[in-house]
Formats: sequence, structure tokens, C-alpha cells
Amino acid sequence: MPSDLDAIDIRILDLIQHDAGFSVAEIADKVGLSSSPCWRRIKRLEEQGVIFKRVTLLSHEKLGLNFAVIANVKLQLPTRDNLERFESAVRKWPEVVECMTVTGAVDYVMRIVTTDMHAYDDFLRDKLLALGLVSDIQSRIIVNVAKRTTAAPLSLVSPHASTSER
Repeated sequence: MPSDLDAIDIRILDLIQHDAGFSVAEIADKVGLSSSPCWRRIKRLEEQGVIFKRVTLLSHEKLGLNFAVIANVKLQLPTRDNLERFESAVRKWPEVVECMTVTGAVDYVMRIVTTDMHAYDDFLRDKLLALGLVSDIQSRIIVNVAKRTTAAPLSLVSPHASTSER
């Protein structure tokens, strides 16, 4: 964590991560700064990589992407080359919205979003299994999402005292 995050930086981050559509003037007003120092703080947070991307979240359901699966994937042989080949392929597949290397009995846990079970079957056959790297897939259909957030738990971040500009 950058050592120069203070309480105002954390408030700015909290506002931005919940609504990236706020203007700099709106953010500045909410954190008690004028626009220029607020803009400089945001630029610094971007340069430090604390803010690394701004996106718009879409409703999968409203787009007809109603079928989501958690897939546990085990590779036949998890060598460095196979891991890199698998990860390179996964990055190209839009259906895969998350892919994590994990410890334990499987190599990867993936969250996959498609239109329906048939589209998921096509994904499995035409992409995942066609790689020739996978030895086992355990699919779990997501029935209900009790919580989904992209927000970092900023309440766990300890701000440092600062005499930054206002």
C-alpha cells in the first residue's frame, strides 16, 4: 500500500469505487477540497496504480446473460508452459469473467457467464476442452447471487496522517 494514503484519499477512493461517474467537482465537494487539489490527488492515485481502471458495470440479466457457472478446472499436467498456455487462452474468452489460480485439488476456479446451458456446453466443447490441457472440470451452476461487489474493503485500510493541500 502506498504509504502516503490519508483519510481524504480513502474517502476519494470510496466515492470513485462506488460511482466512477462523479465529476472532480462533485468528489471535491464531498471530501471538502477544491477541485484542483482533488484532481491532483486522483491523478497521483492513478500514477501509483491504486486506481488502475474505471469501468461501467452492466446487468448481465438485462443483457440476456442469465447463465453463470463456477467451474473448477484441473489441468492434465500443470507445468509452467501449460499454465501459461491455459491463462493466455482464458484471457481471450469473453465468457470467462474471472479466473483464479488456486491451491488444492484443482488448478483454477473460473466464473463463466453465458446465455444458457447450451451456450455453456458449446464453450466447454469448443474452447475449454479443445485446448487439450484439461483433465477435469467440475461445474456448479450459480442459482442466486447473495452478494457481488467490486468495492475494495477500504474500512480495513489505515490512513496515514497528512498535512496535504486543501
